[in-house]
This record gives sequence, structure tokens and C-alpha cells, in this order.
Amino acid sequence: MKILFISHRFYPEVGGIEVNSEILATYFSKFGAEVHLLTWTRETGEKTFPFLVIRDPSLQQIIKEHKWAEIVYENNPCLKLSWPSVVYNKLNVIAIRTWVARQNGKKGWQDHLKTLKLGKANRLIAVSKPIADSLNSDAVIIGNPYRDELFRIKAEIARNNDFVFLGRLVSDKGVDMAVQLLYLIKNRNDKYFSLTVIGEGPEKKTLEDLVKKLELNNQVKFKGVLKGEDLVDELNRHQYILVPSRWREPFGNIALEGMACGCIPIVSGDGGLVDAVGEAGVIFTRNNMESFYSETWKLIEDSQLQEELKSKARPHLDDHSSEKVAEKYFEVLKNVFKNHQAECLK
Repeated sequence: MKILFISHRFYPEVGGIEVNSEILATYFSKFGAEVHLLTWTRETGEKTFPFLVIRDPSLQQIIKEHKWAEIVYENNPCLKLSWPSVVYNKLNVIAIRTWVARQNGKKGWQDHLKTLKLGKANRLIAVSKPIADSLNSDAVIIGNPYRDELFRIKAEIARNNDFVFLGRLVSDKGVDMAVQLLYLIKNRNDKYFSLTVIGEGPEKKTLEDLVKKLELNNQVKFKGVLKGEDLVDELNRHQYILVPSRWREPFGNIALEGMACGCIPIVSGDGGLVDAVGEAGVIFTRNNMESFYSETWKLIEDSQLQEELKSKARPHLDDHSSEKVAEKYFEVLKNVFKNHQAECLK
């Protein structure tokens, strides 16, 4: 099976879609498919891959690759790279990894074009139930994979810290709510919990000012960006990972990564984070500080609940391992391809 794999951005760029593209394309190759990957990312980085990567392709290259392909897989809709799949009537599977809408929830002209393109696909894959529900079409729900070869528990590291936040420091991620959580716990219970903030972003100065205002300087540490084993080590030092996103996350790989390192995830509801943690995390009402505090304090006070959540983490993580998720995706592509072949033989 010749798969043209389309990924708007790819390694060495860092992001959820970039990582997922690398995982899926690698496993598709391992499963016996011939894979060519199209991306706008020009930089090559140092890695080599078991598939062909065509970077910043010309119009001629885009057309040539579509003519070559037996099936086109889009790892999130990418109209500028995938339009020939309609022209040449290619088999097309599209994974939807975020909302088909602008940041404010409204649909722009690009989103209407994407919706038309989705309607022509042979199969759609949604990364969470909320994403599937937003599409108004029949989509297979397959949650994201996480890098299980990297994110893991390191028993030799002492888990002496309390809360950790991992992500970009922007208002949508709700880092200010994590800071306010410490303040509420201190003032209502006279308990001093620690928070480690991993990441950078435009809200860093505002967050530092908030920490000073609430007199939490001794409880909050800003670590900046951490990667690889340094990130894994830091996560292993903490009891809980906070994902208090103010916007509806389409999924939430960070929750899986923290869980894999032994942290109990505490996440905002009303979005894909609910799917990301399954029954192995605590969910509070999105954008509701009182709910965030009460659900967190309930967890802190209940050691039995903590053990129950930890016991549910491993089977949940197994279902999101790189290979298992890739197998589910590959099965969808194989079925589309086989059904097409069967139709051709009629």
C-alpha cells in the first residue's frame, strides 16, 4: 500500500501534530506500507526516517506524489498540500486533531473549505469524542499516542514535589489558575504546596507578578523549557500534573505524558482532556476556580482515591501506546484500501 502522508509541519519542529506524524509514519512503514511524507517544514534536523520526506514541495512535486499514491492520509486537514486528492479522486483518510474553527469558535472561509473537503474523504478519524461530535459526520474515534519509549516512571527519582504544570505560558492554558490554587490551599487550609511551571510564553511576566502579589515566591518555581530526559526527570519529581486549560482542548497529550511519569492528572472538563485522562484522572469544571480547588483538595485528602487513580493509569496508558494507536490508524487505512479494491473487482 502506497501511502502519501501529509503533515503541515514535521520534525525538527516540536508540537503535538509533528510528534504524532513521526510516530504514525514510522509505524506505517514498519507495518509494511511504502510511505512518502509531504510537509512545509524546510529544516531537516539530524534524524533519519524509514520513509521518504519531501520538504517544502513545489507544485510539480505535490502533483507527482498524489499521482504516485494509492491512498492519501492527512494528519489534520491541510488543503494546500492535499487538494490534488480531490482532482485525482484518490482514496483519502483525514485525522481531525483540533476544532475546525477559528480560535474564537467561529468558522472562517478556510474552515468552510475544510468542511467541504472532509465531506469528500473516505474516512474521518477524530482524536476525541468532543471533536467527533463537532464534525456532524461519522468519524472513528482514536485517541492520540504518547511517546512511551520516553515518558515513564523512574523509580530512582524521589517524588518530593507537589504540582507541576507543563505547557506554553499563554492565557488559554490557565496557568494563573494553577497559581491561584496554591493561594486558596494556603489560605483555607494553612498548607504550603509547591508548583513547578515548565514552559515559556508571553504570559510569563504576568504570572511572575501574580506569584509575587499572592506571596507565593517560595512555593512556585519557573523552570523554562525542558526536553527529553530532563523533562521526564522533572515530571517524576511531582505528585500531580495540572492541566487547567481555559479553552476546550481537542485532546491533551500532556496529561498522558504526566500520567506516564507517575503524576495524577487534574484537568479541566468540557473537551478532549476528559478522553485523555479516562478514569485515571480528576476532572473539574472548566474555567471554574472553585471547582478546581474543591476537586483538587478532595484528591489530596483521599489517599484511597489516589491509589485507585494510579491503578487505572497503566491500562489507560497501554491503550495510548505508540504502537497500539498506530495499529488502529493503519487498520482504518487498510480497510478503506481493501474496500476500494473489492469494489473495483465487482
